[in-house]
Formats: sequence, C-alpha cells, structure tokens
Amino acid sequence: MTTAATRSEQRISPIFIGLVAIMGVSGWATWTGFSANAGLGVFLFVVTGWVVTLCLHEYAHARTALHGGDITIGAKGYLTLNPLKYTHAVLSIVLPVIFVILGGIGLPGGAVFIERGRISGRWKHSLISAAGPLVNVACALVLLAPFALGAFDSVPGPFLSALAFLAMLQVTAAILNLLPVPGLDGYGIVEPWLSYSFRRQVEPFAQFGLLAVFGCLWIPEVNTAFFGLVDGIMRTFGVQDAFTICGQEWFRFWQGDSQQCTDYFSG
Repeated sequence: MTTAATRSEQRISPIFIGLVAIMGVSGWATWTGFSANAGLGVFLFVVTGWVVTLCLHEYAHARTALHGGDITIGAKGYLTLNPLKYTHAVLSIVLPVIFVILGGIGLPGGAVFIERGRISGRWKHSLISAAGPLVNVACALVLLAPFALGAFDSVPGPFLSALAFLAMLQVTAAILNLLPVPGLDGYGIVEPWLSYSFRRQVEPFAQFGLLAVFGCLWIPEVNTAFFGLVDGIMRTFGVQDAFTICGQEWFRFWQGDSQQCTDYFSG
C-alpha cells in the first residue's frame, strides 16, 4: 500500500505554527495574569486551542485516507495542518467558532475532500471517518487529565476554567460528531455498511446534517439531555461545574459577567 507524499506536502504550515504560538502565549498570559483582562486571554486560548484541534481532527482524516489509498491527499495540502487548505473554510473554521461563541458547543464542520473511489474495503472507509472524532476524544482526555489526577491545586482560576471549557468543547465535539447523521463522521462510519439504495436516498440531506443537529440542540428537552450527558462525563473526571461555567463566562468577556467567577476563585 502506497503512502506517497513528498516532504513539502507534509511540511507543517506556518499558519498552524502561528496558531499554536498564540495558544501558548495566551495560555501563559492567562496563567500569570499578565493581561489585565483575564477574559481576553481565555478567549484567545480557547479559540486558538479549538482551531488547533480542528486542524488535528481533519489531519487525522487525511492521514488515514492517505494510508487507505487516496494518494491525492498530499497534493491538496491537507497534511500541512493549514486550515486555509480545507475544502470549505467557512464550514470548517468560521462556523464551528461561531457555534462555540453562541452556544458553547464544539461542533466540527466538514473540511477535507477524500477521493473515496481510490479506497477499497469498508473497514478502511469507516476508519477514515472515525479518525477525526477519535482525535477529539484524545484531546479531551489530555485536557481532563489534570482534573482526574487532582493536579490543579496551585493552578490559577482563569487558566483552570479555560482548560475545562476547552475540554468540554472536545467532549461535545466527540459526542455530536459520532451521531449517525448524514454529513457527520458518525454517519460516515456506518455508511459503508448500508445498502446502496439507502445511501442514495439520504445523500441529498448530508449538506444539512450539521445545521440540523445544531437546530435540534435549541430544543429545550434535547439541550437538557445533551448537556446532562456532557456534565456527567466532565464530573467523572473531577471537573466541577464552576470550572466550565466560569470558563464560558470568561470566554465571553465582552458581556462583562465574570465578576462572580473572579470572586469565586479569589475567595
């Protein structure tokens, strides 16, 4: 099996490196209290962290597809981790960030175009679709590890809250993207095992799957059940509700509602 891709096709993009740098600097500023506005640091840390994980999510799809047989992946720039190379920049980056701002929901969008005709074997197709959400699961575990280990006694409140909020986004992304809804990776996992006629019938709805899921989350009963599941997972890893709530409050620094969080961690 070929995995042909030149070095230049796999060279990490300066744009991605810049995103990682901004994430690191904003994380440092949030930890040290360098910025007078803690919310701005949290916002930059969470947004850049979220975009970095989106890039890793799509990279996982692309890398798995390359090993599965689609040797065109490298030429498309997907292995450089450059978000500007994605098929739909608005769906891939802008829309997910808007979802985070509006509802605190990590909902990744479609990005890389994979030539499925070059790949044979249903298991390969399923694995390609599963690779992205598995990255979100891995990122969530890394971000939740300090809470599970109780290693946060001396961590400043704003940074701890930012970490919790970013972890929550990874959890929501993993759960939502694994739903078997056309247009999401969960459907991509099961699609190879469905009949050809069924796949043709649901194909026109794939472009609306992402928006449909987001719309359903505005239904109070669905929203309550979904975030109840997310909160349960977060508590399992030792994340207190105050951490994620304050993370979201500091993230939305323009609303000026974070004073209670400042008092909570100062007290």
